[in-house]
This record gives sequence, structure tokens and C-alpha cells, in this order.
Amino acid sequence: MSLLPTNFETLKRRAKQSIMPLLTPHLLKLRINTYAPYVGAGIRIDHLNLDQGLCVVSMGLNTLNKNIVGTQFGGSLYSMVDPFYMIMLMHQLGSSYVVWDKSSYIEFIAPGNSKVTARLKIPSNEITTIQELAKEGEPVFREYQADIVDDQQKVIATVTKTLYIRLRKYSKSKDQNSRIEISMVRGLRAIFKTVL
Repeated sequence: MSLLPTNFETLKRRAKQSIMPLLTPHLLKLRINTYAPYVGAGIRIDHLNLDQGLCVVSMGLNTLNKNIVGTQFGGSLYSMVDPFYMIMLMHQLGSSYVVWDKSSYIEFIAPGNSKVTARLKIPSNEITTIQELAKEGEPVFREYQADIVDDQQKVIATVTKTLYIRLRKYSKSKDQNSRIEISMVRGLRAIFKTVL
């Protein structure tokens, strides 16, 4: 019997512990910036700091994302904000918690006639608050708001998102995993197979 599977599992675990924290933000940014719906809409992550709970996303105005009147398409405006609060909370809370989007609302304030940017931030005390609220096993619902601004810093839309958070051991979604992390581990596995 080969020792390769045992060695590979040990190698994978050590790599994940030492390499993944360093690579995760860069690989995640690369993966999202090459995600077909985002490429088509012209959406781009400009800055991503998972540990600090900060993401800055932008979208230029082009022929692929203009609506019928020549301004930013509302669906693309919403898309540029959609996954990031969930991703940041999943990272900061860790695998002991399940995080899902519960509901969303977008309010259009002015037409977007130029490049737009959204700055999404998880407040520094938010993780402690969530952990305190979730410790008895009850679901926690938290609301976050992000303004989408044009190149003159004028607010053109506001997205409000409500997220469901619960300790994994109390959740019906025990098997929820980050597909991004799984695909990065698969990529590392492919690299290690060529080395071994």
C-alpha cells in the first residue's frame, strides 16, 4: 500500500494552514475578476482585504452594461455588490458558522453615467457582536448597506442586504462550504501531484 495518500493529506493540510491565508485574497480576487458574468458586465474588484472586512468594487460604463437609456444597467449595479458581505463574513467567522444571503433591496437614486464604485465594509466590532448573538444557537440576521457612487462621488444607488448567520452545529445547512476554497484546494492538489 502506498504512503502517498497519507503524505498527500498531510501535505495538503500543512499547505492549507500556511499558504492559503496568504493566497486566499489574491486567488479570490483573481477568480472573481475572471468570473464570466463579472467580465461581461465590466465589474472588477479593485481592493479586497478579507481580514479587515473591506472590498472595493468598480464598474465602468460600456456597451455591454448600458441599459436602454444609456446608463448603468440596474442588474449590473446590484451584481457588483451581491456576494461580498457573505464572502467577507464567511472568512471572518470561519467554518463554525453558516452564512447565507437572506434578502436584498436596491434603491436607485440617480442615473449612472460614468464609472461607478462601491465600498463594502464590515464594521470592526461586527464579528464580536455576531458571535455574542449566535452563541445560544439561534439564527442571527444582520443588515448591511452599501452606496454605489459615480466618479464625482454622487450616490447613484444604495443596496441593503440582510444576511442569515448561525452556528453550524445548529444549522440545517451543515454542509455549506465555500466553493472558492474547495477549488483553490483542488488547484493546490494538482500542483502537489506534479511535485510528488
